[in-house]
Amino acid sequence: MPSPKPAPGERTSIARNKRARHDYEITDTWEAGIALLGSEVKSLRAGRANLGDAYGIVRDGELYLLNLHIAPYSHAGYVNHDPTRTRKLLLHRGEIRRLIGAVERKGLTLVPLELYFQRGLAKVSIGLGRGKKLHDKRDDAKAKDAARDIARALRPR
Repeated sequence: MPSPKPAPGERTSIARNKRARHDYEITDTWEAGIALLGSEVKSLRAGRANLGDAYGIVRDGELYLLNLHIAPYSHAGYVNHDPTRTRKLLLHRGEIRRLIGAVERKGLTLVPLELYFQRGLAKVSIGLGRGKKLHDKRDDAKAKDAARDIARALRPR
């Protein structure tokens, strides 16, 4: 039985970067389009993408996504794409300027958080983040454990 089609305007998630919020302190998020080839879109529809090592860079006043792995489409023939090619991010000019300023002046990093389809278009959710130090990760883990213990203690028996 085929999977049900999503309602119009609904997001269909393809891939998530689970390590992003663990390794980075995300301050702001943006939604960006991605310039893709036809075989890449077909491969994304099959759910074959990996955001694990991906990151964003600024080049010539434009934003690009590097190391986003989209597996080659099996039925593409000889015109298949390079799995980790550099892909251009599509944003409004004002958003690009704001992101370029944050990346170049403040030394922040562009981290892709989620890849999804929205109304038939491939989108990526990008976070502006600062790398966490080891002690920050430990503090987050302690806070998470404490919250879990409090919830367990308050749960009715």
